[in-house]
Amino acid sequence: MDKRRFLAATGLAGLLPATRSSASPPPASSGPTLLTLSGAVGKSNRGALDPALDQMMAKHGIQFAKAWTFDSAALHRLPSVTIRPTLEYDAKVHALQGPLLDTVLLAAGVSAASTMLGLRAVDGYNVAVSLADARSYRMIVATHIDGRPLALGGLGPQWAVYDADKLAAFKDKPLKERFGLCPWGLYHIDVKAA
Repeated sequence: MDKRRFLAATGLAGLLPATRSSASPPPASSGPTLLTLSGAVGKSNRGALDPALDQMMAKHGIQFAKAWTFDSAALHRLPSVTIRPTLEYDAKVHALQGPLLDTVLLAAGVSAASTMLGLRAVDGYNVAVSLADARSYRMIVATHIDGRPLALGGLGPQWAVYDADKLAAFKDKPLKERFGLCPWGLYHIDVKAA
């Protein structure tokens, strides 16, 4: 066998796994899904809603053919920020940490042409917020409060929230009126295209 052809073939064969892995789908979730984005998402790592197994989403009237999901590890891999709003529940300042909502949307392949977001909580609370407002408010998907994970049954596992103390649209309102666009127990985001 020609030594040059052998070395060239061996070298090319060594490149194949690297080429294949760069086009492979995202890694499988290592834990349960905590947040699902559906609608006008550019990426997909799960199929259609299954009314038998996706009971809560089905009961909330959510439907989709594809979606992008995040488990805890996937959310924690995203860059995180910290805000310190005064919360309506105890009138105290708390440190809330998590990725910007815009970062979460970008990770799911949401385009800038999207206009509205439906933010749904586990209790069924659903609020519509424009993508422009979510960006201008610098909304985050909080995963931690005062250094501790947000708990299911408390304000978690995620909370779409902004620093109302620093936003002109909210800072002068009574505490009870500042967070109407901020569902705690966030588990689903419906992205509407323009």
